[in-house]
Amino acid sequence: MDPQHILCWRLAPLFLFMPCGFHCVSVHIINEEPVHVIPGSNLVLKAQIKQEPQEEVSMVTWEREPETGAAPVRVTLATCPGRGLGCAGSRPNVHADAEQQETTLQINKYSREDGGVYGVTVTDRTGASTTAHCIVREYEAVHHVSLSINMSHSSLVCGEAWGTDPSFSWLYERAAITRAVGEISKDGSTLVLNMAPICGDFTCVVSNKLGYSSASYSAGPCEKEGRGMMAAVVCLVFLLLLFGGAVAFLLWRRYRNNHRGERLQEHLDDTI
Repeated sequence: MDPQHILCWRLAPLFLFMPCGFHCVSVHIINEEPVHVIPGSNLVLKAQIKQEPQEEVSMVTWEREPETGAAPVRVTLATCPGRGLGCAGSRPNVHADAEQQETTLQINKYSREDGGVYGVTVTDRTGASTTAHCIVREYEAVHHVSLSINMSHSSLVCGEAWGTDPSFSWLYERAAITRAVGEISKDGSTLVLNMAPICGDFTCVVSNKLGYSSASYSAGPCEKEGRGMMAAVVCLVFLLLLFGGAVAFLLWRRYRNNHRGERLQEHLDDTI
C-alpha cells in the first residue's frame, strides 16, 4: 500500500478524538444586513449557533463598536455564561438569551447612539471562539427629492438624498401614470416617456415608513384638441357676427337712401 495512504489511515482516528471546537462551532446572524431601526422602537438581533452533538457552548457574548473611526471602542452589551443560565445585560434596556442553537439580543427604545457594528461571539468548552458581525443603522426619513429630465432618452429621473427603503410613485396632471404617458422602471426612480411632444406637469412622490416628500417638473401647457375646437368655434361665431353686421348695415343704408328719395319727391310735388 502507498505510504501516504497508510499515514492517512493512521491519522484519521486522531481527528475523530480531537476536540472540534476549532471548526465545529459556528454562529450566523440571521437578520438581513444592514439592519435599520426607527428611533424609539426595539432592536432585535437573532443568531443561529451550529455545533456538533458532543460540543457544548460555554459563553455567548454580544458586543458593539462604532461603524467608523480610527480607534473604535468595543462595548460589551450582554453575556450569557453557559447553556441554561441567565444572560446579563450591561443596561436596563438591554436583554439577551441563549439556547442550544440560537441566541437573541434586544435593545428597547433604540437611539442614534445604539448604531454601529454588532458582534456575537460563541465560545465552546475548549476555549475556541467564533464571531459573527452585523451593521445596525438608524432608519432615516425621506429628504430632498429632486426631479430632472433627460431629453436625449425622453425620460424623467427622480432622486432622493438618504432616506431608508425609498418607494417611488408618479403622477401626471395629478393622476396616475398611463401607458400613453410613459412607463416606470423596475426600481420606480425613472419614468420613460411615450408621449410626444412632452408637456404637462409631472410629480414624483418618494415615501417610506416615516413619511413622504415630492418634487414636480413642468414641461409647459399642452394644446388639447378641445381647446383648438373651441378657438375655431369662437372664430367662426365672430366671423358670422361680423358678416351679419355688415349685411345689416348695408340693408339699413339702402333703406335710408330709398326713404330719403321718397321724401324728396313728395317735397317737390308740394312746391309745384
